[in-house]
Amino acid sequence: MKRTLVLGASPNPIRFSHKAVKSLVRHGHEVVPIGIREGEIMWQKIIVGKPKLKNINTITLYLNPNNQREYYDYILGLSPKRIIFNPGSENKELIELAMKNNIEVSIACTLIMLNTNKY
Repeated sequence: MKRTLVLGASPNPIRFSHKAVKSLVRHGHEVVPIGIREGEIMWQKIIVGKPKLKNINTITLYLNPNNQREYYDYILGLSPKRIIFNPGSENKELIELAMKNNIEVSIACTLIMLNTNKY
């Protein structure tokens, strides 16, 4: 399964990032939720900050482009195989940086990808 970092994870159950963490877990993926507020999603603790992580296959973004800037070095430093830009997170600058670093870019919805077996 693909170890996935959910950047912008929220403890609020109506947020799409929250729903994505739940769906990823239900589909058997190891999830690392990172957000700006502590909390839990299905026993997964939301991490605040930029922890050192290894073996991240996918980063799925739930941050708007302005809030992504502070994470550029962190995201690229994790060397994920791909970054999913969910609706509202599309960012030309980060897309170009990812492509220059040989990171696959998907402009898609994680929830739909999971539900259509295209994750």
